[in-house]
Amino acid sequence: MAKEKNKYWVVLVLSLFVLYVFIAAQPVPRETIMVPRWISSLESDYSADMAVESQPIQDYLIPFKLGNRFGYVNTQGKFTINQPVKGAGRAAVSLSDERWAEYDAVPDTVTIRSTQGDALMVIEHVRGYPLFLDGKIFLIGEEQTSLSLVNESGELLWTYDFAAPLTGIDAASDLILTGTLDGTVELLDISGRRVYFFEPGGSRLAVILGCRIAKDGSRLAIVSGYDDQRFLLLEKFGDSYRVVYHEFLEDGFRRAVHISFAGDNKWIVFERQGGLGLYEIETRRSIKVPLRGAIIALDDGGNDSLIFAISSLGGRSKILAALHLPGLLILEAPFSSETAFFSRRGSEIYVGGDMTLASFKLEKR
Repeated sequence: MAKEKNKYWVVLVLSLFVLYVFIAAQPVPRETIMVPRWISSLESDYSADMAVESQPIQDYLIPFKLGNRFGYVNTQGKFTINQPVKGAGRAAVSLSDERWAEYDAVPDTVTIRSTQGDALMVIEHVRGYPLFLDGKIFLIGEEQTSLSLVNESGELLWTYDFAAPLTGIDAASDLILTGTLDGTVELLDISGRRVYFFEPGGSRLAVILGCRIAKDGSRLAIVSGYDDQRFLLLEKFGDSYRVVYHEFLEDGFRRAVHISFAGDNKWIVFERQGGLGLYEIETRRSIKVPLRGAIIALDDGGNDSLIFAISSLGGRSKILAALHLPGLLILEAPFSSETAFFSRRGSEIYVGGDMTLASFKLEKR
């Protein structure tokens, strides 16, 4: 009981610290504040309100994964699902706003479930892993060298085979963007037909480490290669895409990197050595913001000038950071947790650590 109370106090102190920083920081407008809303315990399903809402918030469900637990929580801090991953060994879970699935290391059957836990469909003889993107159900092949689209009845509509294992995937506007270990970018349409092919090159080791597609399908953002590592932006011209910007990065990563469109799709945020890279699409300028630690969660749900990230310094040491575009670091709030979670829906922010979830609301007062 004492341990659980301590966790609540840690999050509460963090909340107050964040609130102070947002009020006092300059040049961020003083009326922009971060209001604590509630704290919920994954152990006891207990939720504590922390503020009186100034206006009602439309209710929806937020999928979360913290350590070995996963589920859905609503905007009032109440869980519809809150449970540990049940499988053995390398069992895992895939989550989206509409559905989820648990699966074993090499699954033969996958059950897709609703946000209330009801079985929606059973996919037999899959030999692959479910992935939910752009409201659709995909299966990544056992060797990560194939991608299939599944319909609402659990039937495979098509399968596309790659020459090398997938290292990145994103989907939007009925397009599927993929990157592979051999440094190839491919864009598929909703029928599984390849509509664009690109090899960034320019590096000693060719590999796609991160790729994202804009919501309207007009831009592709890519981090590729090692020695040298590069950030590239491609824009659509007619029926194809072409590189409109590229930048060599300093010492790169040999792992997948975080990358997202942000600021109402006017910016691209990507992980680079020593911090974050910010690229403004309209002005074609690139900015580096130093951050401590390795990025483990990156904001991609905002349409304003704020960007949030969680970084890890190793062990239980984590930092919640906030940036005001075009690159002012306005918050570094340390906290202690083995695991961390971040999600954002416009002005609503959800942060998790260990067995606790907390919600905040961005308001102008």
